[in-house]
Amino acid sequence: MCDPPRGARYGVLAIRDERDHDMAGKFELYTDKAGKYRFRLKAGNGQVIASGEAYESKASALNGIESIRKNAPDAKLDDQTD
Repeated sequence: MCDPPRGARYGVLAIRDERDHDMAGKFELYTDKAGKYRFRLKAGNGQVIASGEAYESKASALNGIESIRKNAPDAKLDDQTD
């Protein structure tokens, strides 16, 4: 499991379905040592399964989370391995 950097502040945004029930995963929004906003998506067992880039503003990080929520449900796999 990946812990936030020392001194980082973060909050948790629960993933919700159409019926507004909590699902197993959650997004964590936090600030890193450099003061940038970051997020990660954790599975129900606490393991990090995705993370976002560093954002200058909280609003931009929240937009990144919303983009994943909108675009990922039907994402196809493009397997480019041999």
